[in-house]
Amino acid sequence: MAEEAVKVKSRKKEFVGIVKSDKMDKTIVVAVETMALHPLYKKYVTRIKKVKAHDEINEAKIGDRVRVVECRPISKEKCWKLAAIVERAR
Repeated sequence: MAEEAVKVKSRKKEFVGIVKSDKMDKTIVVAVETMALHPLYKKYVTRIKKVKAHDEINEAKIGDRVRVVECRPISKEKCWKLAAIVERAR
């Protein structure tokens, strides 16, 4: 009996954000926007977090919308890697 390939959902976090800097070698800075409900005022507030992601072949440029995925720590601040470029900057 042939075994079927079973798709296992990854437990790694994924974010979609915009590249703010690509000046470092093999590293990009991605701004990730999230909406959070304010506990007192019950209003949605936009929160922006900047993460450093590993870009092995330096393909992402400033303004690109990219998907980053969690990975093992590569350096002191870099524990994300570039999964895909969702949309190129115009």
